[in-house]
Amino acid sequence: MVEEVITKDKFEKLFREQYPKLCAFANTFLKDIQASEDVVHDILFKLWENRETLKIDISVEAYLYRAVRNKSLNVIRHIEVKEQYKSYNEEAINEASQNESDTMESSELDLKIRESIDSMPEKRKEIFQLSRFDGLKYAEISKKLNISVKTVENQMSSALKYLRTELTGFFTILILFFLKNF
Repeated sequence: MVEEVITKDKFEKLFREQYPKLCAFANTFLKDIQASEDVVHDILFKLWENRETLKIDISVEAYLYRAVRNKSLNVIRHIEVKEQYKSYNEEAINEASQNESDTMESSELDLKIRESIDSMPEKRKEIFQLSRFDGLKYAEISKKLNISVKTVENQMSSALKYLRTELTGFFTILILFFLKNF
């Protein structure tokens, strides 16, 4: 096929005849009138801008439809990449926020536990710490402190009741804390 030369008159006629059709064609891909018009404007602008150096071996109309199709598909790919990036960023932000929130809750819990343990009577506090933090069994605590196993059991029972009362708002986290350290 012979290469067509695009004159100003030919371009204006082409624009009037093809612009609405090309926009409708682009809209079948993009489902967005404004984006479709932008695609067609870009294609027609480049056609006019490069009219002297552009070599079109097919009809100008076929060239325009192919160019609109390709540009529309590129826009869709670009939108998909932006959405994936946005989704990835939102997930990363949510995860960081959740980790920060968990860390804050954990810090608050640690502080509240320490305060609660520190406010226990001295002997009860010592028995509790030997059991929960040092990992000693009741018999070992009994032997170490020269008290009966029954006293250790009673003091531990009292310590746990006290902590349940003090840490009511953190009860679920408290359970996890004790399971982790038990």
